[in-house]
Amino acid sequence: MSKSTFAKYFITFLCILGVFIIMLSSVFTALIREYTADDSDERLRKTSSNVASILDPLDHDIKDLAAVAEMNKGAIEVIVKINTDQNIIVCDSAGEILFSTIKDREGEKLDLSVFERYTSENEEKFLFAVLPLSKGDAEKYRAYAKPLDGNEEPIGYVITLKSTAKEDAIISVTRHNVITCSLWMLLAGLVIIYFITERILHPLRSMTKATKRYAKGDFSARVEVWGDDEIAQLGTAFNQMAEALDNLEKMRASFLQSISHDLRTPMTVIAGFIDNINNGVIPPEMHHHYLEIVSGEVKRLSRMVNTLLDVSRLESGDKKYNFTDFDIAEMARLILISFEKPIDEKKIEVEFVAEDSIFVHADEDAIHRVIYNLCHNAIKFSSEGGLLRISLTKEKEGKVTVSVFNEGQGISSEDLPYVFDRFYKTDKSRGLDKTGVGLGLYISKTMVDAHGEQLRVRSEEGKNCEFYFDLKTVMPAERAKNSIK
Repeated sequence: MSKSTFAKYFITFLCILGVFIIMLSSVFTALIREYTADDSDERLRKTSSNVASILDPLDHDIKDLAAVAEMNKGAIEVIVKINTDQNIIVCDSAGEILFSTIKDREGEKLDLSVFERYTSENEEKFLFAVLPLSKGDAEKYRAYAKPLDGNEEPIGYVITLKSTAKEDAIISVTRHNVITCSLWMLLAGLVIIYFITERILHPLRSMTKATKRYAKGDFSARVEVWGDDEIAQLGTAFNQMAEALDNLEKMRASFLQSISHDLRTPMTVIAGFIDNINNGVIPPEMHHHYLEIVSGEVKRLSRMVNTLLDVSRLESGDKKYNFTDFDIAEMARLILISFEKPIDEKKIEVEFVAEDSIFVHADEDAIHRVIYNLCHNAIKFSSEGGLLRISLTKEKEGKVTVSVFNEGQGISSEDLPYVFDRFYKTDKSRGLDKTGVGLGLYISKTMVDAHGEQLRVRSEEGKNCEFYFDLKTVMPAERAKNSIK
């Protein structure tokens, strides 16, 4: 991920978190305001009701509300002292203030239509509870609070005020704490996100750099792997891919070197002999002998080209297989006989272990080539006077195991995982393998795979080597049914 892309995601995250903080702060503020407003309204109304009760002159024949308020001033002030955060205003029906616990307010006149907007000189806001005062019986004025009936006019009002400063302070502190906590959460989230994204992006950046090096032909780059999660597994798979590409590149280079040598040698021989014949250096009576050598070299070149074409067909899927029933024991005997000359030259001891006939259902040409390649390699790498054993052993599961064993230099444990790879040659010095191009075992394995089986190998370095694979056997009844088809 580029820096610009990361910045976009980061800004988006900040915007989302900012909206979340605003919403959270608004919700908390609304809840606190609602709770404090309900609680304050109840207390203010209770205070107003208590003041209205005090304003009742009882047995005193006082009909003036101002005089009643003045007479009960002490009692009202007691209520104010009990409720230290409240103030009381008593006014007549015209809004003229008759009594006020707020200094310098007596004698003022309130606009009763908007008295809920009452503020102090420093613009401090207040909560209000307003209780109307009504008349008593006709003979004696009695001031008390009750709901007004119909068009009954109040004789005055008791207004209880409470400053919202305390609630505003609580809301301010709450909002501050919410924002502070959210910012700390933001910081913690950013740290966590940084490490998480770095944990994810670092291997991806390493893969990107490594891919660019691979594009230039350098397959040595590897990705650091931490842990065992999906990203670590991806890094491991990436390194395995790089290892495979590196090995393939090495094999390709080895193949080009090998095939160049194998092509150059016969071409040099062919060109040399033909030039000598044309120049008269070789006498006419020797022409036939050297032309036979040239013919052999041409056939050798043809075999190498055909091998490369076979690999191309196998990898492209153009190779078609024709499955029939045939006697694999007889096939193995004939293949072994065809190697009589090189076996005699190396004085190899031969063992053939098989029943008289074993029928299998497979592609006859493909299996012939597999066994021929295995026998050719076994003889090539057998030690002088060593043992060559070909065995065909029936298994209980209706299969026969074909095994080619030889005593010789064997295959090292380092080379075993790669013996079936294209262009891979264990004899890199070309001391024994002077003509091979490293494709025989690859072709053999691919053909065995096409039969749903596996070509396997076991070896002791410096002692022996054995290649083996399984094929499905065919009973006489099944052969008859297949022949009818």
